[in-house]
Amino acid sequence: MNGIQVRRGRAAVVALAAGALVLSACSSGSGGDGKGDDAGPQAKEQGLIEFADAKASTGPAEDVQGAKPGGTVRILQRDSFSHLDPGQIYVSDEGMLATLIHRRLTSVKMDNEGAYTVVGDLATDSGQVSDGGKTWKYTLKDGVKFEDGSPITSKDIRHTFERQFASFITEGPTFVQSWLADTAGADYRKLLPKGGYDGKHLPDSVLETPDEKTIIFHFKKPQNDLPYAVGMAGYGAVPDGKKDTKEKYDKKPLSTGPYKVQAFKPGKSATLVRNSAWDPKTDSSRHQYPEKFEISFNHQFEDSSKRIISDTGENQYAATFTNQVDAGSIQKVLGDPALKKRSVSGYQSYIAQYAMNMNTIKDKKVREAITHALPIKSVLAPYGGSAGGELAGGLISPLLPGYEKGYDPYGKLKNPNGDPAKAKKLLKEAGKTGMKLTYAYANSKEDQQVSVAVADALKKAGFNVQRKELPADTYYDLVGKVDSGFDLYRNNWGHDWPSSATVIPPLFDGRKIADGSNNYSHVNDPKINSEIDRISKISDPAKAAKEWFALSKYVLEDVLPVVPAYYYKQMQISGSKIGGAVYNDDLSGIDPTKLYVKK
Repeated sequence: MNGIQVRRGRAAVVALAAGALVLSACSSGSGGDGKGDDAGPQAKEQGLIEFADAKASTGPAEDVQGAKPGGTVRILQRDSFSHLDPGQIYVSDEGMLATLIHRRLTSVKMDNEGAYTVVGDLATDSGQVSDGGKTWKYTLKDGVKFEDGSPITSKDIRHTFERQFASFITEGPTFVQSWLADTAGADYRKLLPKGGYDGKHLPDSVLETPDEKTIIFHFKKPQNDLPYAVGMAGYGAVPDGKKDTKEKYDKKPLSTGPYKVQAFKPGKSATLVRNSAWDPKTDSSRHQYPEKFEISFNHQFEDSSKRIISDTGENQYAATFTNQVDAGSIQKVLGDPALKKRSVSGYQSYIAQYAMNMNTIKDKKVREAITHALPIKSVLAPYGGSAGGELAGGLISPLLPGYEKGYDPYGKLKNPNGDPAKAKKLLKEAGKTGMKLTYAYANSKEDQQVSVAVADALKKAGFNVQRKELPADTYYDLVGKVDSGFDLYRNNWGHDWPSSATVIPPLFDGRKIADGSNNYSHVNDPKINSEIDRISKISDPAKAAKEWFALSKYVLEDVLPVVPAYYYKQMQISGSKIGGAVYNDDLSGIDPTKLYVKK
């Protein structure tokens, strides 16, 4: 598929405009102009998300204004689902599906005013913490069930987390397992090699289930973001015992949400119907308005956009999970009030940035020259300009608490085309004029276009640029090698939940440098490492957010291992008979739980 790839957490693929891929977590048209959102779809910044109590976690969810039950919503998607087993879900396409069929201990709720809170989903609240963040207790709600009517108990939740240690679970998140095992990488599997399928369990000192309703996590270090983590789609409930068919469960899972899978033909279609075992009184964030969701695959962005814009026949009842308005149609939608009314838009969780190999570019002045030379407006242009993103000055997304609007230490927002004269001066001062710079890029249509502009800008600054084109499907495998032989390469990143703890540590912790590590710049700075440890122990989310942003400033201003380019944005559209279409920042797209069919 076309497009640059983006990493989010460990790795996940989501669809982006112009057919780009995001490893998780872009459009062609007018170029970025450095003026923010004025020329593109509107996006709003996100503040701190609170951990809610039992009252806020009690269902039913507030009604969507005008919503009536009944009808079929037709979902047009580019990519088929690779997995239905929640333990294997880490991509946004499947994540959207999971909001309808898989419940977890917590979830991020968006109310009708657009406010977000972490609420108890299967649990009565977002969690009870003690021991300085090392112990978290969850109590299951009454009346939560699997689609076959069997109650969800603490045994099922214990199994949900224990099976994550099994060798066949390879695609889902690894946060909670790693925290329980107090280790990094794949070593967490050593704690429970068979994932509980051999009858062995994690000791009570790690995961405790004293009764049918209670689950207690015990960590060796404070894990203050646990309410976010256990709300990830990958930690959706799976039944203990014979109902978990291991690898086969990926084809036919038991639903816990308002809908269940009636039929799934990989690469072709899927049908979701109402789950009669779901009780709205237990769910404070979901609805069950449509009778069914008919999902069809293989719709490129141009195709889904054309169909929904036409608003003919069944297209009036069409929407998408992750397909975006294609770049060629964005201005048409923005210019037509009727179409614009049917569209939603907002930030995505991803940031486009360029890593500079700290092993080969040791002189900070050289890195400053590269930073001033890079034309971030040209980097954004093939992905839809200001409709596809907002030019970035810093490393922290507008969706994250602690974000400071206007932060721009290198003047990139003022000079989005780059400053070759300043870059040339810096390179000369470093005594590196004519320095060879190997620049790697993916062989997508968009990135090939970007590579020409980037190489030209670097050459004007005095670098001897050697371009190296890499296959898009193995791009991260190649640039992720410590001895890759590359000096400059794009690496994009998206947060897993609204905390910079899922941005700064994975990207800049020098103790995690290894082949395949997310520290693509190979930066190993003692202050960064020690600050990561210090801030990770802060239990006050607001204080931690400020500290993470302060550390991001140090990373960018004093060390400079990467050059931020832009924050991702997107636009989606739905048919005229679709109601309740709102943009959910946490999902980075239309919230499927609020959709209904207009009568």
